[in-house]
Amino acid sequence: SPFWKTPDQKESEGKPILPRQLDAEGEINYAAVNESATSCVGTARRSYVSCPTCQGTGRIPGEQEKQLVALIPYGDQRLKPRRTKLYVCLAVTICLLTASLSIFFLFPRSITVLPAGLTASSVGFNATTTSIYLNMTNVLNITNNNFYLVTVVQLDIEVLHQSLVIGKTTMKTLLNMSPLRSSQIYYMVASRILDDNTYNICTWTKVKVHNVLLHIQGTLTCTYLCHSEQLAFEDYQYVDCRGNATPPHPLYHHLP
Repeated sequence: SPFWKTPDQKESEGKPILPRQLDAEGEINYAAVNESATSCVGTARRSYVSCPTCQGTGRIPGEQEKQLVALIPYGDQRLKPRRTKLYVCLAVTICLLTASLSIFFLFPRSITVLPAGLTASSVGFNATTTSIYLNMTNVLNITNNNFYLVTVVQLDIEVLHQSLVIGKTTMKTLLNMSPLRSSQIYYMVASRILDDNTYNICTWTKVKVHNVLLHIQGTLTCTYLCHSEQLAFEDYQYVDCRGNATPPHPLYHHLP
């Protein structure tokens, strides 16, 4: 009868559709039919955990739990982060701006050295050797056009009269110049002129103008950003060798 089942039919219905298969090591293979059709292997003798990819129908050894690899579909939104182009453009812009500002502020600019002229002088004469002793104090204007500190370490000066060197001086100085600032250096040069014509011009009282043309050459040594630079300058000065129209006075007095 279709409404009554025999004991053999009931026993066959209680059997699983997929039979269990034991291998040589006693492992039990579980097969689950789902959307991904994934098979998992579990070990009966060892500790095991539920297989996350089998929807809980399979088991894997516990020591292999941390070796699972997650597969993400190609169209998953996690593979397409939002505002990627914005972040890339922003990073590139920041890098270019930083590089441009660094080049602008660290690019070496000129250091201006300009002689400001004579501030004081003293004149002496030696009638025996017909020589003139001239001590001059001059001013040097220095302008730092850079955006960083510049240090002046040395100043070398030569004074020439008629292409002959009549005086030299070297100053070891330490002048720190702030960015975009100007400063002054005072230096003194002791000179000696050994020329008969110049001596006569400076000591002749009938001559109203007693000027001597001097050629000043100098080198200024500066350091900045672990770099040393030498700046050359020159100037021409007229010096009153009469001492502001005062009578010449010899340095040495001789008995008549």
